[in-house]
Amino acid sequence: MIKSNNQAIADILRSIDEGKIQLPDFQRGWVWEDNRIRALIASISNGYPIGAAMFLKTGGDNLHFKARLFEGVDKSKENVKPETLVLDGQQRNTSIYRSMYSKNAVATTDSKKKPIRRYYYMHIPTCLDTLTDRVDAIISVPETRIITENIGRDIKLDLSSPEQEYAQHLFPLNLVFNTMEMMQWGMNYMAFHQYSQEANEYWKNFFGTVLQPMSQYQIPVIEIGNDVPKEAVCQVFENVNQGGVSLTVFELVTATFAADNFELRKDWDEIWNTLKKHKTLNFKNIRSFEGTDFLTAITLLANYLNKADTPDQKGVSCKKKDVLKLKFQDYSLYKDRLLDGLNEAVKFLAEQCVYTAIDLPYTSQLIPLSVLFAVDKNLWFSQSNRQKLEEWYWCGVFGELYGSANEGRYVNDVTGMINWVKNGNEEPDTVIRSNFHASRLRQLYTRNSAAYKGVMALILKAGAKDFLRGTDMDFASFVGEATDIHHIFPANYCEKTGIDRERWNSVINKTPIYARTNRIIGGNAPSQYLSSLERNHNTDPDKLNETLLSHQIDVDAIRADNFDTYFENRFNALLNLIEDATGKPVSGREEKPAELTFFDISESEVVDE
Repeated sequence: MIKSNNQAIADILRSIDEGKIQLPDFQRGWVWEDNRIRALIASISNGYPIGAAMFLKTGGDNLHFKARLFEGVDKSKENVKPETLVLDGQQRNTSIYRSMYSKNAVATTDSKKKPIRRYYYMHIPTCLDTLTDRVDAIISVPETRIITENIGRDIKLDLSSPEQEYAQHLFPLNLVFNTMEMMQWGMNYMAFHQYSQEANEYWKNFFGTVLQPMSQYQIPVIEIGNDVPKEAVCQVFENVNQGGVSLTVFELVTATFAADNFELRKDWDEIWNTLKKHKTLNFKNIRSFEGTDFLTAITLLANYLNKADTPDQKGVSCKKKDVLKLKFQDYSLYKDRLLDGLNEAVKFLAEQCVYTAIDLPYTSQLIPLSVLFAVDKNLWFSQSNRQKLEEWYWCGVFGELYGSANEGRYVNDVTGMINWVKNGNEEPDTVIRSNFHASRLRQLYTRNSAAYKGVMALILKAGAKDFLRGTDMDFASFVGEATDIHHIFPANYCEKTGIDRERWNSVINKTPIYARTNRIIGGNAPSQYLSSLERNHNTDPDKLNETLLSHQIDVDAIRADNFDTYFENRFNALLNLIEDATGKPVSGREEKPAELTFFDISESEVVDE
């Protein structure tokens, strides 16, 4: 059950201090700096809203999170079993607790992120001045309660004793929610000033218009019952916390595993450091491959293997709710097996000539690919099965089927692929649904498209050689020579000769070229830069022709600077590569070029690759 009501901040702070309200272990540390704390105090003192908090009741069967005390709470409360966990509102509640409840100095930072320790005060006369911004009445002082100037030689403000506080009319804010101490301070304040009319009026007005409303301040709280499933907790958090950091599946599973005394985040960091060092695919540049993807893959692997005896593996799933139900025992059991599968998947990608992270068509396709190898890597060593795996992979790329909402596809492809190769069942869903239309090839302009990256990989896989040296563009040379995708008919030449930008900037006029070779090509006509390669760099003409052919380039057309013939012949050659890779015919090949539509190209798109 989920309910919403207002709760007194005094009650919340008291429960935090007693350890009854704690934080789930996945919550990040408290990070607010001094000025932000002062602004928060000012809002509360004015009665302004500071936003809702979201609490989660503990003790349910669905939710088992490791908890920790709020920062600043006495460590003696660590053995207290929390009744409530704060999902949203940690920063605000911690700031209020430390500045207005705890008797210890607040460990925060200044505007330059330098660590400082502070106590907070309100200047009573300034608070009562309606023309002054309330935040100007709130000051923070060092842990010594003394502010100095002139490199510490002169004391600017001394609050090191209660008498100094009374004299300066500065009320210590960590008394606000302790009624007895607050009232005692007020009595002493008036006595210090010998019950002068001014002091009595100051305290009466300050207590009535500022302190009393602050001590009764309430905030709206969304309270999630302990019977609510984890996926609902995640969804509610996302709906409420639009302006903050989303509560991810990974963080929820991290908190669940912490109840088993296992640090998932630390384990993932170690896994990630290993992946970043992988020789054949630089994972550190795959920003979209995250801990949640790894958990999704393990969930899929565990569900598949645990239901291996079920006909057609009915019930296999890896949706958010399934990942949230992942047991620590299954994670421990299958983690190394998945890592081995992921390693084999990366080797497979290298065989497909996907050499770097930026050239990987779909990061998401790593999930089913690694699971397929983790289920049984020996299954994919036979030539016929390997051929089917390649067809499935390229159907996913050129069918452009792994862009979004993939959890169902992961399952269908893993179960479908294994049934296809083991039992001779029909092809998996991705192979069946994949369809590449000829017009799409003319509409690929940048690396934003998976199909664009796929075309480049197929050119390499077909045996592309370096224009200058005529050597194979294998992994070592591809990376070592800073290879990138460049125009065959250079952009500068095409613009000068009036060739349509929609044609010369499409993937049909691009190919992988070493950095050094591209500098030699420059913006010259193909006939000129080819002659330069032969004349100035001792490149054998026959060898150069062989190299051009390896890039699916019509030799006669390019040497004659005949863009139209070159373009159409390479268009068909690339379509042939796609058909061979996917094992499926390309639709629309019979349509005339004039009938094929183009996407609009914005001026911001890169043209000098």
